[in-house]
Order: sequence, then C-alpha cells, then structure tokens
Amino acid sequence: MELSGTVITPQGPVAGRLSFGERVEGLEPMATAPEPRRFILPGFIDLHVHGGGGADTMEGEAAVRQLARFHAQHGTTTLLATTVTAPVEEIEAALRGARAVVERPAVDEAQVVGVHLEGPFISPRKLGAQPPYPLLPDLELVQRFCALAPIRIVTLAAELPGALELIRWLAGRGVRVQQGHTTATYAEALAAFEAGARGFTHLFNAMTPLVQREPGVVGLSLERARYAEVIGDGLHVHPAVLRGVLRAIPGLYVVTDAVAAAGMPEGEYRMGRHAVYRKGEGVYLADGALAGSSLTLDRALRNLVGWGLPLEEAAQRVSTLAAEYLGLEDRGRIAVGARADLVVLNAGLEVEEVYIRGERVR
Repeated sequence: MELSGTVITPQGPVAGRLSFGERVEGLEPMATAPEPRRFILPGFIDLHVHGGGGADTMEGEAAVRQLARFHAQHGTTTLLATTVTAPVEEIEAALRGARAVVERPAVDEAQVVGVHLEGPFISPRKLGAQPPYPLLPDLELVQRFCALAPIRIVTLAAELPGALELIRWLAGRGVRVQQGHTTATYAEALAAFEAGARGFTHLFNAMTPLVQREPGVVGLSLERARYAEVIGDGLHVHPAVLRGVLRAIPGLYVVTDAVAAAGMPEGEYRMGRHAVYRKGEGVYLADGALAGSSLTLDRALRNLVGWGLPLEEAAQRVSTLAAEYLGLEDRGRIAVGARADLVVLNAGLEVEEVYIRGERVR
C-alpha cells in the first residue's frame, strides 16, 4: 500500500511516497508534496484513557472494545485502558475485561497494550474525580492485579505507608510508576522518585503544587523528570504553563484522560461509580470539579499547534515520546521496519485516514 504527502519522520517533515504492509517498507522522497496538502503522522498513543464513545473501562471487555474503536477513529492506534479507584472486586473485573481485549484484539480497535492502574493507592485528600475507595499500598493485592492483566503503569501517592516498597517491586518488573493523587512533600516525592517512581500523572492536577519554600511534587517534576504526562485540553493546564513546562521536561507527552463522555453530547455519563456531566468541552462532577476530559488526541494535536508548537513536535508529544516512555520500540515513529500505525491529516489537521498495522480502519 502507498500514501503520498508530507511525512512526519524522526528527521523532520519529508515530501514523499510511503509504502507499507504491516510495517513501513520505504519512503521515496518527492520534489514537492502533492495537492491537496495532507500530512502523514505516526499513530497517536494514549497512556491514560478511561473511556470514550459512551464506554467506560470499568464496565468490562465490551466497553474497552467500544472505547478503543472510538479513539481509533480519532487517530489513536495504541492505548492503555485506565481504571479508577473502586472496590477491589470491580477493579479485578475491569482488569479481566482489559486482558481479554489485549489478548484478542480486533482490526478496527486501537491496540490495547495493557492497563494504567490509576489508584486505588492514592491519597483520600487528593481524590480529584476518583471515586472514594482509596487503599493503602498492598503488595499482595498488586500481585493479584498483575496476575489478571498486563499492568504497564501504576499511579500512586508516594506519602502512603508501604509506597516505597511497592514502587521498588513494580519498577523492578518494568512497570512505570507515576506519582499522582498525592499530598507528598518534596522530600517524600524525591524518595519515591529515587525508588523508581519516575513518572507524573496529569501534571499539576491532584498533586502538591510548586511553592518557593516547599516545591512539592510539581517542583520535583520540573527539577528531575525526563517524562511526565499532561492533559492537553487547555482546561486542566493553561497553554502558557504547558509551554513553560516544555523547557523543563523534555519528554512531556500528552494524554487525554478521556472518560465515557468523549465524543458524546452533553449529559450524564459514568466514570466508575461516579456520575459525571459533559458541559461544553469539559466533563465535571456534580460539584463542578473537573472529572477527566472529553479530549481526543487529534484535538490535542490541533491544540498544541494552535499554542505555537511545530507540527513535528506536536506529533512527538502525542506519539513518539509516549512510545519511548513505555518502551514500545516498534511504534511512535515512521521509519522502515516500524509498525504501520499511521494517521493521515488534511491541511486543517483533521483526521482523514487511520491505519493500524497497515489495515485501514478509517
């Protein structure tokens, strides 16, 4: 199969003709990009997505498939099904559902490569939009969770008793541990960072802020982090703050933190045991607090470009850097031998075509 346009490669934009099967086979440069103008990008990668298209990860296999199909239509070709804090039996059921999708992927779905376990080991004082079922870190329970599904990321609060032991165990097995929903001091966060919790969940949200005499978790991230995730909707983090963070955290990558309301009209939806409400472009709890987002990564890309990032950098921040962080060496870039996970955008950066492992799904 072939596609022609401006191809966003690791070396920069190239006008050319891209050939591929399941993997990229070659790129033939052209003197000029063909008209009408279009851009060919690596498929988007979302490492924090609870739902979309009316479906919520906590509802099980069918819902995970539904959200994976929805996000594929917006250019996401790889994702982590993300849980919320809930009674243990509900988390276990969600993990079983996600595992079924990991093991038996469908052609029209973004590939679910595992689970982001957000909670339950979080601070009851920084729940954010998480349902109120936090637990103290429990290694035996995590081992049960890991037996049920491939857990790739765990978000936890560093200040909780037992957190450092759990971080070391997870990091020693290649799980990415992220600090989030936390009241940790700078010293507590640093201890967790040194134990292996090198990531940061929805940076700035549900964590201790930067203050000149107590840097908190945010301050630690700006000082030490190579990678961190940020929600790119312009509601959770002001664009000026995001641009500033880019100077400090080279591997800052964008996630959606999307919930079931993404892609749906205004109204009431589920986020685990919580009711959430879409109003305009935001999603909120009944008390008005933000509750995940309605974001898709194609809109996040357009946001980044609108906020002043070059298209090639925006593409890295919705694809390449997330792949690097998670150790997905076969995707996140357009290069010979890489998976043919591709997104074709028109001149307005709107999705026209999506390919997952060389198969067109849109």
